[in-house]
Amino acid sequence: MLLITGVSLYVVAPSLIATFGSLPQLEGVFPAWFVPIGLFEALAFGCIWLLIRVALNTDAWFDVASSQLAGNALSHALPGGAATGGALQIRMLTRAGYPVATTTTALTAVGLLSTATLFVLPLLALPAILFGLAVSSELLRGAILAAILAVFLLGSGSVLLTSDGIIRAIGHGCDWVLRRVRPHHQRSSSMADRLLESRNVVRRSLSASWKVALPAAFGNQLFDFLALETSLLAVGAHVNLLLVLLAYVAASALAMIPITPGGLGFVEAGLTGVLALAGVSAEHAVLATLLYRLFSYWLPLPAGLVASILFSRRHPGTTTGTVGAV
Repeated sequence: MLLITGVSLYVVAPSLIATFGSLPQLEGVFPAWFVPIGLFEALAFGCIWLLIRVALNTDAWFDVASSQLAGNALSHALPGGAATGGALQIRMLTRAGYPVATTTTALTAVGLLSTATLFVLPLLALPAILFGLAVSSELLRGAILAAILAVFLLGSGSVLLTSDGIIRAIGHGCDWVLRRVRPHHQRSSSMADRLLESRNVVRRSLSASWKVALPAAFGNQLFDFLALETSLLAVGAHVNLLLVLLAYVAASALAMIPITPGGLGFVEAGLTGVLALAGVSAEHAVLATLLYRLFSYWLPLPAGLVASILFSRRHPGTTTGTVGAV
């Protein structure tokens, strides 16, 4: 994985060098623009914390926020993407007393819903496209692909939330693996039963609070998008909002590539390219990308470190996740 990451970073090095070469030009950006960009990113994080709280059916903000910040930072610092950060987040929530199966199921549901809402966003541009908005063929193909992915993810999530048979099949598969990896380990119940019980808990939580969960899922993506739009305005670029939205979805998809940490290099190169397709000049695209990534990628890294330290102080001992949803 490290070798693949190293080769990938070598490939995207020119785009990274070009992006960071524009760092001195940030001095020309009026500092007041940093406030709304940081505020939009903070609101985006707040929305994902709210969504996780709903899925876990808990009122606790600290455990949810600190574990998400730490997991997000780790996924941006090491190869493996969401899997790396998700494993840490599950471990931290388990340490705080949440059941492992419920936590895993809840974070899976949150991930599916958040990603699905991201790929639904291009539909907002559909009326304008039908009424004559000029869109490059590349962005249009990306919007169509995003819509297809949205349908797939929403369908998959619906099946997982409604089908007992699929959940039991996944649980039986996990049991089969566990029996071979740890043949002498005694388990009080099968993984299929635990997953089904946890799925039902998460389903009840989401269905009871869908009026909060759905806006939170969209808010997480829209506030992050507004941070990018504000970054463009801060560097003096004025482009159609819907075209920037299509570019944002394409760049966010690149961030999911687990080859480099947090899509590092791929996002910088891809976002600069898709912004150019949206009509942004090359100079403005590079500078806006740098400003946006400063708040969405780099600043959350130390925030995650601080969050993990504070979490360790509140939960100094290792505990087994036995506390039910609060």
